[in-house]
Amino acid sequence: MFGIVRPCTHRLADGLRTEWMAHLCGLCLALRSDHGQFARIVTNYDGLIVSVLTEAQTARTAEQRRTAGPCPLRAMRTAPVARGEGARLAAAVSLVLASAKVRDHVADRDGVLARRPVAAAARKVALTWDRAGARTGRELGFDTAVLVDAVDRQTGIEALAGPGTPLLTVTEPTETATAAAFAHTAVLAGRPQNIAPLAEAGRLFGRLAHLLDAVEDREADDASGAWNPLTATGTPLAEARRLADDALHGIRLALRDAEFVDDKLLHVLLAHELRRSVDRAFGTTTCSHQGYGQQPPEGNPYAGGGAPGVGPYGSNNPYGGDAGMPGGPGGPGGLPPHFGGGPHTPKPRGFWAGCAAFIGLCCTCRICCAEEYEGPWSRKKREGCCHKCDCDCDCGGCDCCCPCDGC
Repeated sequence: MFGIVRPCTHRLADGLRTEWMAHLCGLCLALRSDHGQFARIVTNYDGLIVSVLTEAQTARTAEQRRTAGPCPLRAMRTAPVARGEGARLAAAVSLVLASAKVRDHVADRDGVLARRPVAAAARKVALTWDRAGARTGRELGFDTAVLVDAVDRQTGIEALAGPGTPLLTVTEPTETATAAAFAHTAVLAGRPQNIAPLAEAGRLFGRLAHLLDAVEDREADDASGAWNPLTATGTPLAEARRLADDALHGIRLALRDAEFVDDKLLHVLLAHELRRSVDRAFGTTTCSHQGYGQQPPEGNPYAGGGAPGVGPYGSNNPYGGDAGMPGGPGGPGGLPPHFGGGPHTPKPRGFWAGCAAFIGLCCTCRICCAEEYEGPWSRKKREGCCHKCDCDCDCGGCDCCCPCDGC
């Protein structure tokens, strides 16, 4: 799963998490229905924005949702999923752009793709995805040739770029591709007045996607000698951040000029989550959910982290002692560890039993979504990946009605 807009589920309140998952699963199932099981590998967080955009411009109908059967990635639960032209357009765009990403990795000879047989197989897969995306695009009235042309031009532009080349020259092909995809959602929704503002929003979103990818990969690219737009053009991080902030502001202005029926989820994704994606890429934000059990902020009487033997409520807390301390597990007046008075780790599993447990955790999505699960081999308590989010939110979701210029 890839993409720059990766919202923390703690922030998606008031049904927005269900809506977001409906579009994500809708994209995945559209890929399966039109292009086969293997195509689902290109499901990505940014592609679903095309589906969200399309639906935000239309009145909600019963035909826009269907109940999907149990899925291992949903812990074998059913769920409402988005369907229709928006999901299919998102699938077509995802296929073509994923094809471009594969060809780019082949050209860079990344990892196992440096081997000729693997590279040949990857090229064949990319060609299949190109044709599949073009077929679905034609059925929706969208010419994916603009995406393919942008990808082809990208290689030539990168080859000519050097110190002093404007960074926006390098990001232009990506901007063109995403502008076309965003604009076509207005065509599908029957709102021609939205074509221009959504094309502008898409252009700036493509710029951000390219910039953030370059920022996040810069150190690894420099270490491996791979091409990176920031290094190749000599662009400092401060300038990249300025361009990213300008793009964020431009996206908000463009969306304000478009007409929507219900843009609550779209607003959260493109006005708030996109800002957090920029902060994350430039290392200017931390996750409040990761701070549990660490040094508490001043003035919080309920946070942990006090002196040994002192609980979060002060020294008079009879349950705050450490092991061996009065009232603590194993100490005088405390419960023995094996009676629940302290941490007790069960005996680790063997290799094969651990493999079976690992498969079960993956198939029920507990590794990702559970608040707490037992490690497959060590049997230690661990948190699900979703609780290692990168947000600094207060978990209240977005309920603002402001123009978002200053929020």
